Amino acid sequence: MAGINCVVVTPEETALEQEVDSIVVPLFDGSKGIQHNHAPMIGRLGAGELKLSAAGSVQRFFLEGGFVQVLDNTVTVLTGQAVEAETLNVDEIQSQLDELNSKGPAVGDEQELRAQQVSSLRVQRRLARQNS
Repeated sequence: MAGINCVVVTPEETALEQEVDSIVVPLFDGSKGIQHNHAPMIGRLGAGELKLSAAGSVQRFFLEGGFVQVLDNTVTVLTGQAVEAETLNVDEIQSQLDELNSKGPAVGDEQELRAQQVSSLRVQRRLARQNS
């Protein structure tokens, strides 16, 4: 089976560059599977799980939004954060969630920012639990 080149870029680094058999990306409105010779596309990512399959093994990453481009069997992911699922710690994430929830009510722009943080932490917690 022919492969797909997957490149994941964050503001700090190229977090990943490898050939895989298939990819599942977390679009803002649901997941999208990508295989060899997929039609060109650009999509907006939501916070969620990036799943890479190659030679029978699966790698999972937490992505914090961004964009994905598919062109000529290359999938380029631009994201604010890419974290390997196996490095996520359920207790640390739960502690961060508890801290956010213990703060007083948010107002204005802070309310939307806090809702995004809580949503992101919940996705990370789900991925961390799947890994343990």
